[in-house]
Amino acid sequence: MKEIKLRFVQKRCNLHLVDVWNMIEAFRDSGLNTLDHNAEINVSRLETILSSIYYQLNKRLPTVHQINVEQSISLLLNFMVATYDSEGHGKLSIFSMKSMLATMCGGKIVDKLRCIFSQISDSNGVMAFAKFDQFLREVLKLPTAVFEGPSFGYTEHAVRTCFPQQKKILLNTFLDILMADPPPQCLVWLPLMHRLANVENAFHPVECSYCRSESMVGFRYRCQQCHGYQLCQSCFWRGHANGPHSNQHQMKEHSSWKSPAKKLSHAISKSLGCVPIGELPHPVFPELLEKPQDSVPHTVPQLAPSLNRTHKIPVSTSTQKLNKQKLTVNITLTEALSLSSVLESPSRLEEEHRLIARYAARLAAEADNSTQCPPTDLSFNFDANKQQRQLIAELENKNREILQEIQRLRLEHEQASQPTPEKAQQNPTLLAELRLLRHRKDELERRMSALQESRRELMVQLEGLMRLLKVGEDSDSQIIINTS
Repeated sequence: MKEIKLRFVQKRCNLHLVDVWNMIEAFRDSGLNTLDHNAEINVSRLETILSSIYYQLNKRLPTVHQINVEQSISLLLNFMVATYDSEGHGKLSIFSMKSMLATMCGGKIVDKLRCIFSQISDSNGVMAFAKFDQFLREVLKLPTAVFEGPSFGYTEHAVRTCFPQQKKILLNTFLDILMADPPPQCLVWLPLMHRLANVENAFHPVECSYCRSESMVGFRYRCQQCHGYQLCQSCFWRGHANGPHSNQHQMKEHSSWKSPAKKLSHAISKSLGCVPIGELPHPVFPELLEKPQDSVPHTVPQLAPSLNRTHKIPVSTSTQKLNKQKLTVNITLTEALSLSSVLESPSRLEEEHRLIARYAARLAAEADNSTQCPPTDLSFNFDANKQQRQLIAELENKNREILQEIQRLRLEHEQASQPTPEKAQQNPTLLAELRLLRHRKDELERRMSALQESRRELMVQLEGLMRLLKVGEDSDSQIIINTS
């Protein structure tokens, strides 16, 4: 039940919407990666960090799926203070905060464990047992906070129960042990919480043998002794049983539904050796190259020289392509930055919007072409991604200035709407001014609608560009993994 409780907390605080890579980026932007793990921050700064995380999340979400930022901040802040500051000092350690957020956020469990390993390993990529012990102290306060401490509380021997024989723990060994089946007893709730998240919408078109529900959602449990006896997740967890079935019978857990025809074809393929057996639970990562995930997500810069040696790319060709891409991005940046003077002239705002949208479309097309062509130099792609991120930041600044201009026009519109018809009838001069103001009002309204439409088009371009960048980064990471 502790997994359900923690999953409820995760969803109630909307942490399941924040990917682990976005959380790492938030740590870096807040300057937490430069502070010592044992340093402490006060609650007010923690609230500022959480505000930045949730406001950035709302920028990534569609308009119809926006979250209540203030409520999410309040719930998560109260939970963290109750968990890690029970004595009321008003301060939390950096390591406690990062361990909790990296564990409870969304994303793949392998990415979370890589992030955690980067926090508890030394410069040689070897896990420090003292830091892992500190991590267990902090992360096991989570089940304690939901009243599961007796089952999953911290003990002094927890480290050695996780690594009973190993003396030198590298990244792949760390992942093998924590993602094993079963995992270490003290952390068994962590992978199970991810499994719960993965099967929340799993549909099974079969009837529950106890509650007689015609379909199941979530886990499905099938008895290994009673033929055709299956229980839904709710009935199994409550210990329900009827007929010849007993709770002592062995049950098999299913997270998906396979039709009888698909099961038969899978069995035939397996018997013919067409289905791989014993797949690894995670990719094999290069040893001694895992850097702290606070620095730059999705990249391992040390892999570039080895890849160049493997593929034997001529240095001159790589340099030429890199310089060409740098020149293209720099020209685009220069043209975009030159538009700052246009903002000062309200009469040319529409033209400025069209230019920004055109540059964003050009950059998106270049990013699309780069994703279709296989990359030959990883350092070239990393530098291009950095330049593209800088361009996105510049475009976001322009967007903020556009919003300020819209606000200014709205104020002018309100001022233009202040004169009343009664006053105008008493004064012919005022009546003429009122006509001019109404004419100005109509022009301002048309201009505001045009600006808002241009802004919407710009936001669509930016969202498309961010998706392309994310796809490019994922492909780069996949290339790094496959080459390794």
